[in-house]
Amino acid sequence: MRRFILAAASIAALTVAGPAFAQSPIILKFSHVVATNTPKGQAAEKFKELAEKYTAGKVKVEVYPNSQLYKDKEELEALQLGAVQMLAPSNSKFGPIGVKEFEVFDLPYILPDLKTLRKVTDGPLGAKLLKLLDAKGMTGLAYWDNGFKQMSANKKLVAPADYKGLKFRIQSSKVLEAQFRSLGAIPQVMAFSEVYQALQTGVVDGQENTWSNIYTQKMHEVQKYITETNHGYIGYVVVVNKKFWDGLPADVREQLDKAMKEATAYGNSQSAKENEDALAEIKKSGKSEIVKLTPEQDEAMRKAMMPVYKDVASRVGQPLIDEFLKETGRSPMN
Repeated sequence: MRRFILAAASIAALTVAGPAFAQSPIILKFSHVVATNTPKGQAAEKFKELAEKYTAGKVKVEVYPNSQLYKDKEELEALQLGAVQMLAPSNSKFGPIGVKEFEVFDLPYILPDLKTLRKVTDGPLGAKLLKLLDAKGMTGLAYWDNGFKQMSANKKLVAPADYKGLKFRIQSSKVLEAQFRSLGAIPQVMAFSEVYQALQTGVVDGQENTWSNIYTQKMHEVQKYITETNHGYIGYVVVVNKKFWDGLPADVREQLDKAMKEATAYGNSQSAKENEDALAEIKKSGKSEIVKLTPEQDEAMRKAMMPVYKDVASRVGQPLIDEFLKETGRSPMN
């Protein structure tokens, strides 16, 4: 796979070098792993539309959704090697390449709502986290929302004890591993594109995801129950290959930056609506029973997951966790 990525990177380098010798457009390949009709998919399409408009055709954006080019594990390496120029990986994906600080977003119940989230991503803490990506050969441009996660399985999940012994698919994140181990479940790292089949065949028993991801990937068709927990957040960081970005003419970079800001506002406003619509469609399908927790059950879940903060403090950084909690002004227990 690495050889394939390197070959693709060589072709990409020639493509980018083209404008120096001819008036052909600069090709910007934007790869992602979800469907086009998700918040990320729609924001990517909006960025393409605006980027091509604002650069008057100097830049051509090619969007590749649904893991058409690369799966979860491959995409960041492809970006670093220059085989693609832009990605929007979930926060969890940066831990395995050495930027563990982004896993703070994976902590259970750390973000109570989108308004609080925006305080973090639009403020100095969000900017500080993006800056950490420079050393990895990428530039962080924006934070995109997906939404809050729900738990699903073929067993009704209302208490921590219900998770014991169940195999749950997770993204590659030590925080998410600790989260499921705190419930007595067995976490299994798996590419997003493989989740539906794994649920269908029983390779895993359950998963956590947003309503829009569950619906667009048809996970509700192979899971009897979805518990509305809102226990965690899935968001993305839009990153671009640093060498590619720094090598763009200043005016083009400025126009792409403008397109990104507007696409971000559009995508984030769509995110809440997409999740509401997806929940309504899942209910209408009747294929999954939606389970609501009582306040007592919700409190029991929060209490069961609190040890995760201590377990991962040395990895994510206790000062960062403290800074995050100070910024949100909330305790995970409420």
